[in-house]
Amino acid sequence: MPELPEEMVLPEGFVLPEVPDPPVTPKDAATVMLVRDGLTGLEVFLLRRVLGMAFAGGMTVFPGGGVDPRDADTTIRWHGEPADWWATRFGCAESLARSLVCAAVRETYEESGVLLAGPDGDSIVSDTRPYHSARQDLVDRKYSFAEFLGTHDLVLRADLLRPWSNWVTPEPEPRRYDTRFFLAALPAGQVADGATTEADDAAWQQPNTAIADWRSGTRSLMPPTWMTLTELSQHPDVASAMASSRTISKVLPKLVREGGKIRVTLDT
Repeated sequence: MPELPEEMVLPEGFVLPEVPDPPVTPKDAATVMLVRDGLTGLEVFLLRRVLGMAFAGGMTVFPGGGVDPRDADTTIRWHGEPADWWATRFGCAESLARSLVCAAVRETYEESGVLLAGPDGDSIVSDTRPYHSARQDLVDRKYSFAEFLGTHDLVLRADLLRPWSNWVTPEPEPRRYDTRFFLAALPAGQVADGATTEADDAAWQQPNTAIADWRSGTRSLMPPTWMTLTELSQHPDVASAMASSRTISKVLPKLVREGGKIRVTLDT
């Protein structure tokens, strides 16, 4: 894993809080790096969270969010590696692994409009417009993702996801997440729109360009996003990234004071 850059410090004036005793228990979450092949290499879909949000306001992130208890529904039709395979990769219980995969697909659809599902295990939705109203109903939690898939006779395509990493919010933070990162290629015919109230900007960028924007101050990145972009930049195209074999360990960043700055360090 690459080292975080020296410039990765918290904003000036940030007060390092005491670690609660006990620390806040992290909530399980999933995030997905949507990638596509651009004219000059791999591109990834990025959202900028609305400034003022309770968590990561103003930060550039990948689509994702917390696990809904209903994501564990075992009635979901599923194609791809079974839940126990995902449990082994992420080092968690099988029931949680199922929830994480479902949350990854659901949040990707809610925040980008990209739907990793199809009529069967050999096909995938190419036009998501017929499900437009259902997308908002999912955001509003009017029904579960299992109900959405069942109503439209769709199969969750777990085979379109690849496990990538696992990051946990530092212990001093009052809002903490145990987030599993997934990789997925943009399905042919679908469009990532970023039409979510949680973001005020959406764009496709090459990973190195997004990092350059961070260095120039155009984008704000959290350590997991910076690290993931750095890792993705090592792949020339989608096929390379999707085929990469990764060993996943839980990463727990720490906040340490160095002089007048608060720096992020890594501990796996």
